[in-house]
Amino acid sequence: MAKEKTIYTCTECGGISPKWLGKCPHCNAWNTLIESVAENPGAVKNRYSTQRQGLAKASEVTALADIEATDMSRTPTGHEELDRVLGGGIVEGGVVLIGGDPGIGKSTLLLQALDSLQRAGLNTLYVTGEESGAQVALRSRRLGLDGSQVKVMAEIQLDKILATLEAVQPAVAVIDSIQTVYSDLLTSAPGSVAQVRECAAHLTRAAKSSGVCIILVGHVTKDGALAGPRVLEHMVDTVLYFEGDTHSSFRLVRAIKNRFGAVNEIGVFAMTEKGLKGVTNPSAMFLSQHSEPVPGSCVMVTLEGTRPLLVEIQALVDDGGPNPRRLSVGLDRDRLAMLLAVLHRHAGVACMDQDVFVNAVGGVRISEPAADLAVMLAIASSLRGKAMPKGFLAFGEVGLAGEVRPAPRGQERLKEAAKLGFSVAVVPKANAPKKPIEGLTIHPVERIEEALDLVRRLQ
Repeated sequence: MAKEKTIYTCTECGGISPKWLGKCPHCNAWNTLIESVAENPGAVKNRYSTQRQGLAKASEVTALADIEATDMSRTPTGHEELDRVLGGGIVEGGVVLIGGDPGIGKSTLLLQALDSLQRAGLNTLYVTGEESGAQVALRSRRLGLDGSQVKVMAEIQLDKILATLEAVQPAVAVIDSIQTVYSDLLTSAPGSVAQVRECAAHLTRAAKSSGVCIILVGHVTKDGALAGPRVLEHMVDTVLYFEGDTHSSFRLVRAIKNRFGAVNEIGVFAMTEKGLKGVTNPSAMFLSQHSEPVPGSCVMVTLEGTRPLLVEIQALVDDGGPNPRRLSVGLDRDRLAMLLAVLHRHAGVACMDQDVFVNAVGGVRISEPAADLAVMLAIASSLRGKAMPKGFLAFGEVGLAGEVRPAPRGQERLKEAAKLGFSVAVVPKANAPKKPIEGLTIHPVERIEEALDLVRRLQ
């Protein structure tokens, strides 16, 4: 019997090499080539001839202005936080890819969403490749979904799944997970780059042709990225990531890509005995509960998609000796070093021989530069040992010249802070509202030294 030929496929770009290499010759990524079995040429020929036969005739070329553009109708899932991340609900013919660490709650949330959709009168299908039907039924009992009419199918063979989708014609189908599905046309094992890419392509084509919304569950690597080729993310319409510590009760669902809505939207959930429940006031989980203000703490308003969130920034400055440390959790470490240099040069606050630790409370990650002003004020507060006034917040980007730049959508940030009872705000001058906001005293500043002088007078 002839030995099967092996090839090496890049998990990043899908490029093929006849031998193993440390660096992919196609995209120059390191340590991404994995071994797989070469495809049978006869099967490949048969596959593409079958695809050509199934393709519809090419549509006519039409001018862009002559195409009738209508908004995509959305169906709410019954979970407000999930609808927010999806852009308002599921879309007919849409393909959603959701990834996250094992045990974080992907299957739980999707089973709850399918049950809500089924109770709203939609035909739903849950295809499980990792569990039996009995295991899914046991989980639904634990979640309190008694009497659920969600159709369950335990199958990993692609052709059988496609045949079932055509026969049942559900409005929403969940494939849990795409790494377990395999096609007989390929000889490689389930979960390999070729199988994942091929199965996802067939399912995406089925969703577009039939109008069923397909939700794919994807495994993640140890680095937190979706396992399989990056082309998988380009095929689908929406990519969602589950974030959060399995030891914590809170979970974040973040939209990385969305053709039907805003990206970087987040949905906040709390894990309970009855499954995942949406958190209506997520700012409460990112604010520490201090009976009195403490030194080194400053609250800022960050934007996650269209939602303003109040997050507490904590800083601790301590004697560091000859080799001081700079450590940040939830914030960019390089940006922290830059802010310390600006603080020294333009405000005269020196931390050269001090350890500086900065943390965003609640495990949230802040990537926008609007946190600069709050970070610098928290560092100065910890260094002087004086707390900020009660109900104080600040936001704004700080440049290398010491100027305080405006943050986008400052009005919404200030209104959210006023709604939660904050009374004093230090903001960039360009973000100062033209009309006063009830209950909120706003101090506009143009430079970092102005902000520090103002805070010293308020303390």
